[in-house]
Amino acid sequence: MRDRRQLFSGLLLILAFVSLQKLCYCDDQTVLYESFDKPFDGRWIVSKNGDYEGVWKHAKSEGHDDYGLLVSEKARKYGIVKELEEPLNLKDGTIVLQYEVRFQEGLECGGAYLKYLRPQEAGWTAEGFNSESPYSIMFGPDKCGATNKVHFILKHKNPKSGEYVEHHLKFPPSVPYDKLSHVYTAILKPDNEVRILVDGEEKKKANLLSGEDFEPALIPDKTIPDPEDKKPEDWDERAKIPDPNAVKPEDWDEDAPMEIEDEEAEKPEGWLDDEPEEVDDPEATKPEDWDDEEDGMWEAPKIDNPKCEAAPGCGEWKRPMKRNPAYKGKWSAPLIDNPAYKGIWKPRDIPNPDYFELDRPDYEPIAAIGIEIWTMQDGILFDNMLIAKDEKVAETYRQTTWKPKFDVEKEKQKAEEEAAGSADGLKSYQKVVFDLLNKVADISFLSAYKSKITELIEKAEQQPNVTIGVIVSIVVVFFSIFIKLIFGGKKAAATVEKKKPEVGESSKSGETQPNSDIKPPNAIKGKKVMYNYEVNDPKPPTNLSST
Repeated sequence: MRDRRQLFSGLLLILAFVSLQKLCYCDDQTVLYESFDKPFDGRWIVSKNGDYEGVWKHAKSEGHDDYGLLVSEKARKYGIVKELEEPLNLKDGTIVLQYEVRFQEGLECGGAYLKYLRPQEAGWTAEGFNSESPYSIMFGPDKCGATNKVHFILKHKNPKSGEYVEHHLKFPPSVPYDKLSHVYTAILKPDNEVRILVDGEEKKKANLLSGEDFEPALIPDKTIPDPEDKKPEDWDERAKIPDPNAVKPEDWDEDAPMEIEDEEAEKPEGWLDDEPEEVDDPEATKPEDWDDEEDGMWEAPKIDNPKCEAAPGCGEWKRPMKRNPAYKGKWSAPLIDNPAYKGIWKPRDIPNPDYFELDRPDYEPIAAIGIEIWTMQDGILFDNMLIAKDEKVAETYRQTTWKPKFDVEKEKQKAEEEAAGSADGLKSYQKVVFDLLNKVADISFLSAYKSKITELIEKAEQQPNVTIGVIVSIVVVFFSIFIKLIFGGKKAAATVEKKKPEVGESSKSGETQPNSDIKPPNAIKGKKVMYNYEVNDPKPPTNLSST
């Protein structure tokens, strides 16, 4: 009996020990967790800098009993800091940064990123916190105008120059377009990998030491252009030059006009030479209050001559102008290969004095979390901020704190959209389209076109009634990209018949040119035709209708 009791007691001790280990797992791996279940006073320090007048509030998330840190006013700067118990060394193993944010009024123009601040020995204080306070990492969503990204910025010290440089993640994910709670996660691995997750889904994977993933690259180029190097005076960059041996042909007449009268043209039968194109309006009468001394001699307004409507034309007939077959324009020598051509000059490369090598980023420790934003809208709610040393801890918090809220909000949104019916069907349709387009914009091989796509989406969000037009525009963009990908972005060489310049030909490319097939005004029956000519036209037509 005694042996059984000892065995039972031993099992209980083992069970208690295992349970305690499980309970302490998150504590061992969790550096900071802020749920905002209680008021933040005393734990968070609001900046007393005069520029930061925005009021922070401890408020519930709309539709939940869950509290968060709320941006309560529009068009304000906000600053607030939460200090860690002790600085965290980012060089030791995996580090996970995670937090939730909800744009309860939607996101039109505002940031909701966090700054992970260096120790105060770097020259800042919590009460004086501002945009210049030194940070190690900046992470989170930002959207306004053409900007639509989840920032990840590493501020890294160059060991040669001592300068701190901001290194921005290239082609970051877009910010979700809705009013739901979203959770943002950045995972820093010991092998220099950084992963960005939105709602637990990986949106971006990058290498911190890769110049393809960060701008500028953490490791500078080994060589740089020599700033002291100057182009030699005799350096010839012209690939082609006029042929010095070319001679203008003897029959080349530079003075020949571009146009001449068409000698074969004949005046149309029935042309009314003595009739003016306009006559006084017979129905017009002098106003009763017209004073000849003050207003001048009254004249009836002009109207089109009704006789000209039935005739091929009125007024003095002149032969139309036609292209001069002898016109060749100003002669110029043909171009030939330049024997002195040396190529496009560039300065020689020299060793970069700021170059260094790294196996791992030389992270600065983080000692606090700061929110320093300037937003044009209110209703931004921060919640469940986490710094951990294990991805599983972050996943656990996502599943237990964010996922239940998100599911409730998603169901509520769906119910509201269904209740709205067809009257608001376009809004639901727009949201689906915008969500899809934002996901498409995040595709890596479309990264070069992301700014153009997000700019079009931004216009559609501001003017929902033009959504269909914007979609068509984006489809055109995608189609153009597809063509470039298939055909390498090169235009096929087209065989074009060279023609002498026509009347009205403009020196500016892309301007509309008059059609050489259009007949002059005196050859069009029953219509008065006006021609518009550019200032630089070689020679205007001589037969313009009067105005």
